[in-house]
Amino acid sequence: MKGYGKLILDIVIGAIVPILILNNLTRVVGAPAAYVWAALVPVAYILVDTFLISRRFNAITTYVALNAIMQGALAFWFVDGWRYALKDTAGLIVAVVLFFGSLALRQPMMKFFAIQAFQPDTPAKAQALGALFTEPPVWRSLNLGTALIGGQNLLLGIANFALNLSVVTASFGSDEFNYQVGQVNAITRIAFTVISFVFFAGAFFLVYRAIYSALPAEGGKDPTESDLWELLAKRGLLKP
Repeated sequence: MKGYGKLILDIVIGAIVPILILNNLTRVVGAPAAYVWAALVPVAYILVDTFLISRRFNAITTYVALNAIMQGALAFWFVDGWRYALKDTAGLIVAVVLFFGSLALRQPMMKFFAIQAFQPDTPAKAQALGALFTEPPVWRSLNLGTALIGGQNLLLGIANFALNLSVVTASFGSDEFNYQVGQVNAITRIAFTVISFVFFAGAFFLVYRAIYSALPAEGGKDPTESDLWELLAKRGLLKP
């Protein structure tokens, strides 16, 4: 499942289902149990998608899976007030550290996203793609895209912490607490997912444009319609 279909499924499982649980099961099973169930549904979805459906294991899926496991563990940290706001922002904090940390280590995360997108299936292709990444315009786009996603996570983290701090004011374990958590989720789980999708699309556009600008063009043909590996061979980066 790709594109908008995957985005819609992410919103349904990651936002709508937890909100329904918080709003409809709190009085049935109790506030703490309903909160835990609502928190674990998105975690279970990510782990099932990673290990049973897509079954693609790389730097990106490993990060997503580990982040989901962290969120699942934090679901059992029963706190309220600023501690809950911090807990709910933990995933975004980790993302900020990861993306900006990758820039400090000169291993921009967008490089790994690009490798996953192009999927080099031989050592020669992986080497050619790596050589292309070192070209100044491409390298700048990888760093800029990574900084763009890191900045997006930083801004969303600040907004998420502030929103939780101002809305989720009830004590943990109360019906009101679950209702307030559902209110925040109705905003963040949908809006943040769409915003992240837009920023990732923008980052990929920067990388794709730089990559194909560094490769020879085929007459009368849009570069993105050409086979990447054929263009790399024409450029002399992919050896037969």
